[in-house]
Amino acid sequence: MAEKSLFDELKDVLQDFKTFLDSNVPTIKPAIQAIASLIPQVTELIDKLVGLMNSLKTEINKLDVNAIPGLAEASNFTTKIKGFLDAAENLLPDQKSTIDDVRSVADVVTGLPSLDAVKAEIIALIDAINVHLNSLKA
Repeated sequence: MAEKSLFDELKDVLQDFKTFLDSNVPTIKPAIQAIASLIPQVTELIDKLVGLMNSLKTEINKLDVNAIPGLAEASNFTTKIKGFLDAAENLLPDQKSTIDDVRSVADVVTGLPSLDAVKAEIIALIDAINVHLNSLKA
């Protein structure tokens, strides 16, 4: 089985979060409101989470992979880089931070060809999660 792309993983995590909220908002809402009366920062936490979701949505919307010539080859290139990093990591333990930085960028580029397949789903999930999160404050 092929390794999941960063965007497939993001979609899965968002789906899991949405499914949890779908089932638990009626139970969580009174608890959040009671906690917020004691610790007002809980409302700020929700607002910051909604803000992060909106930032993620903006960044996903900015990615137009159809306009990138040679994207498949670039993705294969970064896949090869990830293989190299996996092999080099044990030999260069003092370079872990640099290796992790390179791996993070490579993960994004490697996943770009799969973005179009999941982009609309990711946006819809973010919107649904934001509705749930905002309802916790109402």
